[in-house]
Amino acid sequence: MNLELPKSDVKSATRVTGGPATPRKGPPKFKQRQTRQFKSKPPKKGIQGFGDDIPGMEGLGTEWSFSDSGNHKTDDKIIQTRNTAAGRPAPGRMAESITIRVQSPDGMIKVSATKRDTAAAFLKKVAKEFGFSTNGFSIYQNRNKTGEITPQSKSLSLLKIKHGDMLYLFPSAAPGPSGEIMDVAAPPSTSSTSSSLSRAQSSLSRPQTTTQITEDEIDQYLAKQDGKIYRNQDPQLCRHGSMGKCVHCVPLEPFDEDYLNHLDPPVKHMSFHAYIRKLTGGADKGKFAALENISCKIKSGCEGHPPWPEGICTKCQPSAITLNRQKYRHVDNIMFENHTIADRFLDFWRKTGNQRMGYLYGRYTEHKDIPLGIRAEVAAIYEPPQIATQNSLELVDDPKAGAVEEIAAKLGLRKVGWIFTDLLSEDTRIGTVRYSRNKDSYFLSAEECITAGDFQNKHPNTCRLSPDGDFGSKFVTVVATGGPDNQVHFEGYQVSNQCMALVRDECLLPCRDVPELGYAKESSTEQYVPDVFYKDKDKFGNDITYLARPLPVEYLIIDITTTFPKEPVYTFTSMHRFSIENRDVLGETQDFHSLATYLSQNTSTVFLNIVSDFHLLLFLVTNEVMPLGDSIGLLLDAVKTSNEELAQTWRKSEQWATIEQLCSTVGGQSSGLPEYGAMGGPPIPASSSSMWSCLHCTFMNQPGTEQCEMCSLPHS
Repeated sequence: MNLELPKSDVKSATRVTGGPATPRKGPPKFKQRQTRQFKSKPPKKGIQGFGDDIPGMEGLGTEWSFSDSGNHKTDDKIIQTRNTAAGRPAPGRMAESITIRVQSPDGMIKVSATKRDTAAAFLKKVAKEFGFSTNGFSIYQNRNKTGEITPQSKSLSLLKIKHGDMLYLFPSAAPGPSGEIMDVAAPPSTSSTSSSLSRAQSSLSRPQTTTQITEDEIDQYLAKQDGKIYRNQDPQLCRHGSMGKCVHCVPLEPFDEDYLNHLDPPVKHMSFHAYIRKLTGGADKGKFAALENISCKIKSGCEGHPPWPEGICTKCQPSAITLNRQKYRHVDNIMFENHTIADRFLDFWRKTGNQRMGYLYGRYTEHKDIPLGIRAEVAAIYEPPQIATQNSLELVDDPKAGAVEEIAAKLGLRKVGWIFTDLLSEDTRIGTVRYSRNKDSYFLSAEECITAGDFQNKHPNTCRLSPDGDFGSKFVTVVATGGPDNQVHFEGYQVSNQCMALVRDECLLPCRDVPELGYAKESSTEQYVPDVFYKDKDKFGNDITYLARPLPVEYLIIDITTTFPKEPVYTFTSMHRFSIENRDVLGETQDFHSLATYLSQNTSTVFLNIVSDFHLLLFLVTNEVMPLGDSIGLLLDAVKTSNEELAQTWRKSEQWATIEQLCSTVGGQSSGLPEYGAMGGPPIPASSSSMWSCLHCTFMNQPGTEQCEMCSLPHS
C-alpha cells in the first residue's frame, strides 16, 4: 500500500484554507533587494540645498547611491570624489565643521570654522566677515570682557570653543594687545559680504562715538551706587536670625512701585536711574536695552519713490505717536539754596507789576529722599534782556549769554532751568495773590509747554545707553504763581520726551483761546506730520483713543517738587546785594556808580565776602569801561573754593586797583576807597561836594541836591 500523498496536496503549516472552493490568499510576499537607492530631486536653479548651511549635513539635496553588497572602499571614493567636485568637505571632515556666533555692538554674524582651526586663523575669518584690515578689535568668550582670544597656535577645540558658542567682539581704535597685523584679502563683492561690510562699518563708527560720551558727574556717581532699598527686620513677621532675609525684609529694587506709592507724599514718577536699572535688570542684564529718541520726521535716503509730498513708504514714514504719561523723570527735586534768591527775583514784580523771567544756575546733586534721585540746586538767577508786561513776556537777543555761561562754568555752576512769574495781586493791603493755576484751569499752558520743550531740546541729557548719545533733559521749569492760600508758591515741572520730540520737529501748536489745549499739526506739502493720539476714559469707564486735535497738555507735563532748605546755604556769601542786570526800568543800573555805592555800603572785613556776588562778578567781566575777561580767573577760583587767600592775592592785582580808581573818580567814595578795597575796613564819609547815592533807589545824584532826581525822596 502506497501511503505517500501527492505533493500538490501537501499544505504548509502557515497556510489556512477555509475550503476547497474559495481558498484565502496569504499575505503578499516581498522580495529582498540586494541594492537600495535613495533619490531626491536636485534643488532648483537659484535655490540652495537645505543641508548646505548646516555643518555636518552637507550633500543632502543631491542625488547619489551606494550598494550594500558592493565594495565599500570604492563607494567611499565615489562619494568623496563627488563631494570634492561639488566643493564640499569629505564626510570625515563634516563632523569637525562648526559655526560660531560673533556678537558685535551692531549685530551678530555667524562664522564657519573647524575644530582644528587655530585661534589666529579664526580671527582672520572674523576680520574678513567684519571688514577689518588690521587687528582693530578684540574677541572675548564672556560679555564682561574676560577670556580674550588672542592670535595663537592653539586650536579652537583646545580653547574649549564648541559649535554654536557665542563670542563677543569689541572694536578698538588701537590695535589689539598682540600687535599682530592681519593680512586679509579684500572680500568678494557679493550682496552678503557687502551687507557684512556695512554692518561692520556701522559697528565701528557707533561704539567709537559711545566711548567718547562723558556723562554728568551725578550720573556717573549714581551709576556706581547700589540703589536698593534696605529694610529692617519686622519684629512680628520675620522669624529668622540677624543674618537671614525673608520676603518681609529683603532689599527692594529702586523702581518698586509699591514702595514709591507708600512714601509721604507718594511719588508718582520713579527716578531716571531707577528706570535704567529696571531696563538693565533681569536675566538678559540689559542686552536689548536701548533708549531711542522719538523722531517725527521722514527718514532720509529712501530711493524707492519720489520725496514727499510725491511719495512715502513704510520704511521712511515715521510711526504714529500715542501719548502716555511718562513713568520716570530726569530730575526729582528742585531746591533754592536760600529765600534771598527768590525774593530778589520777585522784587521786580512787586515794584512794577510786570511779569519776569530768569535762568536758574546751580548744580545737580543726589536727592536721597527718592532712590537714585537727582536734585537741581539753584544758587543764582540770571535775568536776560526781555520785554515784560502784566500778561506777557518776550525774550530778546542777549549779547552777554556766552560770558554768563563761561563765568558760571568757572564757578562750578551750570544752567539747570528757567523761572517765570504768573502773579496777579488780589488784595494789596494784605499782600495776597490770585490762585489761578489749579486743576480746574491748567498748571502749564500749551505755549509754556512748547517753550519748556524748546529749552529742554537745547540742553539734552547725555546718556550712554542712547544711540544718539543723549536722551531726555534735566532742564527744569519753575513757575512763581499763587497757591491755595493766596501766597506766592513755586511749582516745578518738566515736559515729557514725547513733548520734546513734537516740539523739536515742529509738530505742536498752542490754541489761541484755550491755553490748556495744544494742537497737533496736520500734514502739508512742506511737512509730513505723523498722527498723534491720546487715550481717555468716557463716562462708562472705557478707554477711548482720540486724535490730538486738540490735545490736553496734562499728557505732556511731569511735576517736580520745589523746596527751600531749613538751614539756608549760600554759594555767594556777600550780605549786601549788587544791582541785578537788565533792570534799567527800575533805575537799577550796573555801572561804576552802583559799584561805588555797593562798596561803600559793604562793611565786611573779609574781602571774599565783598566780591562773592554773582551779579557783581558778571559786571566785572562784561562792563564796557574795563572788562576783566580772563584776568578774573583767580578771583572766580577763590569764590568757587571759598579761599580768602586767593581773593587777597587777586586784590593786589593791577586790575582791582584800576577799578578802585574808577570808583573814586565817579565820586562814590573819597580817596580812601583804595584803602577800603585793600583792607576791607569801614568806608570814609564822603565830602559834601561829591555825588551822593540815594538810599532808596541807589541813583547817583549831583552834589548840592537835597532830593533824589530819580525817586524824589529826601537825601537823608
